[in-house]
Amino acid sequence: MDHYCVVGNPVAHSKSPQIHARFAELTGQAMSYDKQLVALDGFAEALGGFRQRGVKGCNVTVPFKFEAFACATSRSSRAELAQAANTLRFDADGIHADNTDGIGLVNDIQTNAGVALAGRDILLIGAGGAAAGVLGPLISAKPRRVVVANRTLQKAQALVLQHRAHPATIELLLNTELLPQSLQGVEGDFDVIINATASSLAGAAIPVQARVLKPGALAYDMMYGPAAQAFLSWARTHGAQGRDGLGMLVEQAAAAFEVWRQVRPPSAQVLGEMRAAIQLPGL
Repeated sequence: MDHYCVVGNPVAHSKSPQIHARFAELTGQAMSYDKQLVALDGFAEALGGFRQRGVKGCNVTVPFKFEAFACATSRSSRAELAQAANTLRFDADGIHADNTDGIGLVNDIQTNAGVALAGRDILLIGAGGAAAGVLGPLISAKPRRVVVANRTLQKAQALVLQHRAHPATIELLLNTELLPQSLQGVEGDFDVIINATASSLAGAAIPVQARVLKPGALAYDMMYGPAAQAFLSWARTHGAQGRDGLGMLVEQAAAAFEVWRQVRPPSAQVLGEMRAAIQLPGL
């Protein structure tokens, strides 16, 4: 039986083992999957241990996505664009890195939620590993404009420069007079607002003001479960559609499963089952 895992810090909250177990069951794949908490300074060492034990691959969550990319010996075009990886495959020749976050997000928004991104104005909050993984696929969905809002200008600039070859209009938005970790001064109104920061996981305040929401806008938090509920409630209170990141989690997992097993699992079915099981609101 082939073994896989999800690596992160924290990682106890991850639903990835349930998702991949169901994918394996539905596709007839002989594999196991578990969680691995890794010390903040122990990621590279952990990868070495996985390979020695014959682990076939892993998903990578916060805060190791940039380090996962750096540790790889080969990389997909998606990972190269993001300069970050959420999926590693251990081959005889080394470590192959991919990034399925962006395609997972876009599939969830457009297919599962039924919200087209073409011609829309998108606000992406954050410039870390999560944002890096999704910006390219968001641009490829042909929005009218993508604004990257981040509290650290240097990180936002670096992320935008990585994507300068894309045809969409990308803007930086930063108010340097604000207190650290605050984006409350962001202006403009948007059709889709995506929270790619860890503010929900940390129990922090909503990172932006409600004025960024167009009537009926989609407010999407990449977190899911109880951590995302404050953001979803805020969105709905202000007339927006709130959606958590459970669908993104399932869709990126399906793409990672295909990288490992060359089989595409039924992601919509598994997402429906998980929504019913944990009684989270959908769109």
